[in-house]
Amino acid sequence: MKIKLGSVWHFSLAVTDPEKTAQFWTKNFDLQEMFRSDEAIALMNDAMIIGFIKGTPHPDTIDHISLNLDSMQALREALETLKSNGVELEDPGDEIGPTSPDSPHMGLWFHDPDGYRWELSVQNGASE
Repeated sequence: MKIKLGSVWHFSLAVTDPEKTAQFWTKNFDLQEMFRSDEAIALMNDAMIIGFIKGTPHPDTIDHISLNLDSMQALREALETLKSNGVELEDPGDEIGPTSPDSPHMGLWFHDPDGYRWELSVQNGASE
């Protein structure tokens, strides 16, 4: 019998400064603080929890992490928020595009303060 997986509940990343990273995420995204300690801060919404643990970041070990948005309008609004907050975006001037060649899914990519690569995507966004 194979194990049926559900959605991701939480994950944690090593970051240089959990406070700085938490500020980046709460400035750009609708996340609330769940808990904090001397070495970690966790942020959450109704869908997931992201933990930031003081340590040595290793963004080269993960190609990227993708988070789903509900609509192309939400993706366009996210792009404007990220731009206005000076977030490092990939593909400047042409930020929103297919998530892979010939894909119906649309996305944009950015980097957080520790260099981790993130994607915001809309499933079947090309049809909107």
